Amino acid sequence: MPEIRTERLLLRHWRDEDYQPFAAMNADPRVMKYFPEPLIREHSDTFVDFIRKQFELRGYGLWAVQTPDAPFIGFIGLHWATFEADFTPALEIGFRLAADHHGKGYATEGGLAVLKWLFQHTEEPEVNSWTAVLNKPSQRVITKLGLKRVDAGDFDHPRVPEGHPLRPHVRFHMSRADWRAKNKPHDA
Repeated sequence: MPEIRTERLLLRHWRDEDYQPFAAMNADPRVMKYFPEPLIREHSDTFVDFIRKQFELRGYGLWAVQTPDAPFIGFIGLHWATFEADFTPALEIGFRLAADHHGKGYATEGGLAVLKWLFQHTEEPEVNSWTAVLNKPSQRVITKLGLKRVDAGDFDHPRVPEGHPLRPHVRFHMSRADWRAKNKPHDA
């Protein structure tokens, strides 16, 4: 499985010792503010098992992230979403970091590295991202990554209960051509 290194981050394979800090993260109301509810330990562990299987099947997924000072701070990576919507199945770039690591630019730094890896090492034609309308912090990161909001792309997330304030979502998109245009070498 590939690792991705940036100036401050290592995006790596999940380890058994990541389960506990990931479960603590998923139980933290600060981390799960824009989710319908925190995850219980069993659901968090099942999610890690799923992530690990996706790496086996596809060769990529939601990488575990560490810094020189912290062995695990969350995930950044790619995920195939299959919930019921007019644009799924769709490849999503996503991130979830421990609250103590919010606001440090890690999601943007790691996300840019993941996009570079995606478009240099796969044939995938596009990537998407989405989040709750209320989740302005994630929307800022997504736009810093270069994804553009999809016109008429707003949708009600089918896995969020009817009437819940987090059900309305916005969708963002980047094609391979968009990425190339954004990352073409500048003339000297």
